[in-house]
Amino acid sequence: MDEEQWKQEESRKSWDPFLIVPFTDGIEKPGKCLLFWHFVICSVLGLLVCAFGFFSKSSLLMLITVSSQDSTTISNKPFALLILGCVLIVPSVLTFIKCLWKMAFKNSNIPSKEVLFLVCGIELLVSFGTAVLTMIAMPHFDIITNVTILNSVCILPAVLQALNPLMETSISKWALVPPLLSIFFVLTGYVLFFVGYQIQMAHSRAGSKDIYLYIGLAIGSTLLVSLNWWEKFTSFFNTKALGRIRHNLRHSRNITYLISSSFRIVVTGIVVGAYVPLAGEGWSSIKNVSTDTITIVLSLFAIQAISSALCHWFGVTACKMHAFRRGFVLPMIFITPAVFVAFLFMFGMRYKTAKDVSGVGNFSLTLYCRDFDSTLGNGVDVAKQLFRDISHGLCNRVGGQNDVHMALLMGEFVTMWLGLFLSTLYVWMMNTDRIERTTQLYVKPMYEAAFIDQCSLLNIRFYSKEQEYRFKKNSEKKVDDEPLMIYLCATMWHETCDEMIKMFTSLFRLDQYRPKHRAKEDKFCFESHIFFDDAFIEKVNKQTGKKKVYVNEFAEFLVEVFEEVYKGFCKDNSSFKDQNTQNGEHKIMPTPYGGRLCYVLPHGNCLYVHFKNKQRIRHKKRWSQVMYLYYLLGFKLTRKYFTSLEKGESQKNLERRLKKEKHNTYILALDGDVDFQPLAIMLLIDRLKKYPKVGAACGRIHPTGFGPMVWYQKFEYAICHWLQKTAEHVFGCVLCSPGCFSLFRGAALMDDNVMKKYTTQATEAAHHVQYDQGEDRWLCTLLLQQGWRVEYNAASDSYTNAPQEFHEFYNQRRRWGPSTMFNIIDVLNTHKQTKKKNPSISRLYILYQIMYLIASILGPAIVCLMISGCFSFIFNWDPNLCLFLAALPPALYIMVCYKVKTDTQIIIAAIISTVYAFLMSATFIAIIGEMVKQQTFMTPSGLFLIFLVIMFIVTALLHPQEFHLVIYGFLYIICIPSGYLLLNIYSVMNLNNVSWGTREVASKSEQQNKNTKNHNILDKNCMCCGWDTKFRINKYQKITSSTEQQQPLLPQNESQDDDDEVEPPVEIDATAEECWIHQLQEKSGEIEIVEDGLDDDEIPFWEGLIQEYLKPIKEDKAKQDQLTQELRSLRNKIAFVYFFINALWLISTCIIQSVGSYVSIKFKKLNANGKLAEEGIMHIEPFGLLFIVTVAGLLVVQFLAMIYHRLCALTHLMAYIGTEEETKQKPKYELLDPASEFA
Repeated sequence: MDEEQWKQEESRKSWDPFLIVPFTDGIEKPGKCLLFWHFVICSVLGLLVCAFGFFSKSSLLMLITVSSQDSTTISNKPFALLILGCVLIVPSVLTFIKCLWKMAFKNSNIPSKEVLFLVCGIELLVSFGTAVLTMIAMPHFDIITNVTILNSVCILPAVLQALNPLMETSISKWALVPPLLSIFFVLTGYVLFFVGYQIQMAHSRAGSKDIYLYIGLAIGSTLLVSLNWWEKFTSFFNTKALGRIRHNLRHSRNITYLISSSFRIVVTGIVVGAYVPLAGEGWSSIKNVSTDTITIVLSLFAIQAISSALCHWFGVTACKMHAFRRGFVLPMIFITPAVFVAFLFMFGMRYKTAKDVSGVGNFSLTLYCRDFDSTLGNGVDVAKQLFRDISHGLCNRVGGQNDVHMALLMGEFVTMWLGLFLSTLYVWMMNTDRIERTTQLYVKPMYEAAFIDQCSLLNIRFYSKEQEYRFKKNSEKKVDDEPLMIYLCATMWHETCDEMIKMFTSLFRLDQYRPKHRAKEDKFCFESHIFFDDAFIEKVNKQTGKKKVYVNEFAEFLVEVFEEVYKGFCKDNSSFKDQNTQNGEHKIMPTPYGGRLCYVLPHGNCLYVHFKNKQRIRHKKRWSQVMYLYYLLGFKLTRKYFTSLEKGESQKNLERRLKKEKHNTYILALDGDVDFQPLAIMLLIDRLKKYPKVGAACGRIHPTGFGPMVWYQKFEYAICHWLQKTAEHVFGCVLCSPGCFSLFRGAALMDDNVMKKYTTQATEAAHHVQYDQGEDRWLCTLLLQQGWRVEYNAASDSYTNAPQEFHEFYNQRRRWGPSTMFNIIDVLNTHKQTKKKNPSISRLYILYQIMYLIASILGPAIVCLMISGCFSFIFNWDPNLCLFLAALPPALYIMVCYKVKTDTQIIIAAIISTVYAFLMSATFIAIIGEMVKQQTFMTPSGLFLIFLVIMFIVTALLHPQEFHLVIYGFLYIICIPSGYLLLNIYSVMNLNNVSWGTREVASKSEQQNKNTKNHNILDKNCMCCGWDTKFRINKYQKITSSTEQQQPLLPQNESQDDDDEVEPPVEIDATAEECWIHQLQEKSGEIEIVEDGLDDDEIPFWEGLIQEYLKPIKEDKAKQDQLTQELRSLRNKIAFVYFFINALWLISTCIIQSVGSYVSIKFKKLNANGKLAEEGIMHIEPFGLLFIVTVAGLLVVQFLAMIYHRLCALTHLMAYIGTEEETKQKPKYELLDPASEFA
C-alpha cells in the first residue's frame, strides 16, 4: 500500500468508523440456575446419605433385637439369625458381583500368594469378628448399648494414626493429640460399658453370669473388625515387603477381592450354622415359620440391605461431586447420634404416655419398667411386640439405679462417638481431585453392613503429613517445570466464512479463558495451529510469461474473518490498534511446505496458520495430521531432548522428563467448522489427567444447520451418542473418537505402531477404504490395538456443520460406512492380541461388537421385512408376494448403481426415499392397526414399537437439554429405508470410489458444463421432502460467486480429486514469484503483519519430513489402473457377500412363511387387560422373533449403559461446577496411591 492509498484509507476511517462485528457467544460459565441445582443436588445427597444410613442402622439394630432370646416379637430364632447372617453377606455378594463384572469387561492381574494369603487371612478375621459381634454378643445387650458399641471399631485405626507422628520426625507432635484422645475415649467407653453391666449384675437377681462372656466377645470382636482398614496405614512402614504387597494388591484387586469375598460368605455361614445348635436351637424349626415372622424379618432385611447400598452409593457420589463435607462427612458422623436420639425419643414418648395414663403422681422409670406390658400404646401386634422388646432391653439395663445407669449410658455413647469423630478427623481436611478414582478414595471396594457410617468414614484413605507434603512438592514442581501443554490443531480446506467465524470464536474464547500469563498458575497453556490444505494457486502473466504464486480465495477469507473476530474480542474499537501490537508482532513467512502466518491473540496466546502448497507437500486431511503430529511431537517435543543428550546431560533424567512431558502434552484435533466452549476442553482434559491409560477422549457432537437433512442427523447423532457411544464406553472402549473434536495424549500417539504406522501410504484397495476414508477411526483403532483406552464424555459439547443437502449427506456416509465396517472387522480380527494389551477389550465386549455388526449388516433385509408387513396389512396380499414386492426396488437400485454415475444414483435414491417415507408412515399405521385387529398389543411388532417409543422417550428425558430432539424422531423413523437400505446399498456399490465427496468445488470445465444445463429439467430444484437435494444455493456459493466477479483474472481451484490418491506430475517452479505474502498483508486490514523467516533448525526438519513422508505422489498410470481394478474387485466381493447374507435372510423368511404353521411359534393372545384370551392363537416366524429378541436385547444393554453413563456425566459436571473457582484460586495436589511409590 503506497502513501497515497494509506492517506485515503485514514481519511475514510475518519468518517466511516462503523463496523460489522460477527455475533459470537461469550465464554459459557455456570449460570445461577446451574449453581442453584448444584447446591440443591449436593444438599439432597447429604440428606439422602443421612436418611438411608439412619434406616440401615435402625433396621439392623431392630433385627438384632428380635433375634435375641429375650425377644417375644418372633419365636423362630434360627430364622432370624439366618436372615441376620444374610444381611452381613450382602456387601460380600455385591463385591463378588462387582469384581466379576470388572473381570468380564476388563483384564485383571493374578495376585501373588503373599497378597492373597494376607488379604484372605485378614478378611477371615474381620468376617468372623463381625458375625460374632452381631449374632452372638449384641443380641444380649440393649439397643442403646448396641448403637454405642459399634463406634469402638475405630480403636486400631486410631492406634496406627498415633504411630505416624512418632515415626516421621517432620510431623508436629500436635498431630498425636487427636488419635491419642480417640484411643482414650474408646477405652473409657469400654470401661463404662463393663461397669454399667457390672452394676446391673449387682442389683439384678435374675442376671446371668454369661453377660461377662458376651462383653468379652463384644470387645474382642470390635478389635478384630478394626483390622478391616489395615491397608491404608501400611505406608507408615516403609519396607520393601509392604511396598511390594501394596503394589501387587493395587493391580490385582478384582481377583483378590473376588476370592476374599467368597471366604467372607463362607465364614459368616459357618458362624451362623454353628451358633444355632450351641444356643440350644435346632435348624429343623426353620421349616415352620409363621407369616408374621416372615413379614417382619424379611421387611427389616429388605430395608437394611437396600438402605445400606443406597447410603454407600449416595456417599460415593457426594464425594465425586465435591460435596465431600456437607454431602458425606457431616451426614455420616451424625447417623449414630440420630439413631441414638430416635430410640431414646421412642422410649421417652412411651414413658410419657404411660405416665399420663397411669395418673400416679410419683410415676417413675422403675414403675414403668415393671408394668410396661400394660402401658404399650395402640398399634398393630407386631409393632407392640417390637416396642416391648426395645423397652424390655432398656429396662433391664436401667434396673433400679435409674440415674446412675442413664448417666453411664450417656457417658458410654459420648465417649465412643468422640473416639470415632477424632479418629476420622483427618477426613474433614481431605482435598480431592475433580475426578477422583474410587480406588484412590476408598480402601475397600464395598461397605460393611453392620457399620455403615463407621465403615464409610474409616474407609477413606489416610495420607500422612509427610506424604501430603511430598505430593504437594511434586505437584508444585510439575506446575513450574512441566505445565500441561495443549496443541489445538485444526484442518481446513474449503470452509465458508460462517464456519471460519465459529472456529476463530472458539479459539478466542479459549484465549480469554486461559490467558498466557496464567499458564503456570493454572497448570495449563495452549497453542493453536491451523493447517490449510491446497491454499496456493499460480497465475501466469500473459505478457511476460512469468509465474506468480498467490493464495486462493479461501485463504483470503480466513485472513479477513480473523480480523473481524479479533476486533469483536477487543475491549473497545479505539484501542484495537494498541492491543494489536502490545502482545507482540504478527508475522508471515515462507516455508518449505508453503507459508505460515503467526498471530498473537489478545491475551497473549499464539495462533499459527500453515498454508500448504500441494505442489510441495502432500495434501488431504490425514497427511495434514501427519504433518502436525511430527512437527509438534517430533520436532518441538522430542528433538530438544536429543539435543540435550548431545550436550552431555544424563540420559536417565532426560528419559524421565521426556516421559512426563509426553503424558502432559495433549493434541486437540479439530475440524475447520467446529464450535466449542472452554468447558468442553476442560472436561476432556480431566479424563486424560486422571486416567493415565486413556489415550483419547471425545465429547458430544451436535450437528448444526437447517433443513430436513440436518433434522434427521440431529436425531441420528443423538441416538448414536445416547446409546451406542455410552455402551462402548461402559462395557469396553469407544472405537471412534471423531476427528472434529477429540483430545489425544501425546504419549499415546508417540507409542509404537501408532504415529509411525499412521504415515503408511495406502497400497492396497482395502487400505484406501480403511486408512483414508475414515482416518480418525483408523487412528483410534491403532490406539486400541496398542493398549490405550478411548473414552466418551457426554458433558463435553461441541458443534459442527452437518451436510444440508441429500447429495452431500450420501457422499459423506459413503465414506463413513465402509470405513467403520473395515475398522470394526480389523478390531475383531486382532482381538486376541488387542485383549492382551488393552484391559478395556474383553470377550463379552467383542461379542457385543459382533452382534452389533451382524445387526448392521442385516439392515437392508430388516427394512424389506418391515415394508413387506406394511403391504400385507394394507392390501391383504400374500406374505410372499409382499416380500417380493418389498425386495424388488432395492434389487433394481443395485442394478442401477452398477450402470449409472454416482450423481444419478443419488437422485434416484432421493426419489425412492420420498416414496419410502410414505410407506414407513403406513407401516406404523399398519402396526397399530394390527394391534387393533388382533385386539391385543402383545404382537411382536406391537411390543417392539411400544418398547422402542418408551425407550427413546425415557432416554430423551434423561437428556433434558436435548429433549427437543424427540420432535425429529418421526422424521428419522420414516427415513429408515433411506438411511438403512438405500444408503447401505449406495455405500457398498460405490466402495471403489475413494474420493472425499464433501466441500469439493467444481473445476472450471465442470462449472462451464453446469452453466450450459441451466435450463435442463433437473435444474428445477428437485425437492425431497420439501428440500433441495442437490442444487440449493447456500451462502458459501454466494461468496464464491462474488469473489469470481471481483477477481476475473484469478483462476478457479481444480477440484481435489482423490479417486486413486494420485496427482499429475508435479514440477516446482523455483522461479515463480511469491506474491502471496503481500497479498495477505493487504487483506489483513488493520492487523499489521511483519514478514519474517523460519528458524535455521526448522527448515531441515521440514525438508526431511517432506522427503520421508509427505512428498507429493506422482502419477503412475500402471499403478493407477491396477488400483482401479483392485477397488472394483474389492467392491464386487464385498457386495456379493453383503447382499448374499441379506438375500439369504429374506429367502429363509419366505420359506418359513410358505411352510406356515408347521414351524411357527404359537401362543395365546394376551388382551390389553393382561388376561389370556380364551380363543385365538397367534403365530410368529422364528426369524422374526430372533430378530426382535436380538435387537431388543442390544437396545436394553445400551439403555442400561446409558443410565450408568448419565449418572457419571452428571457427577463430573457437578464436580466441575464445584471446583472451577477453587482451581483458579489455589492449586491442588493429587491424592496419589501410596502403592505407586513402590511401583
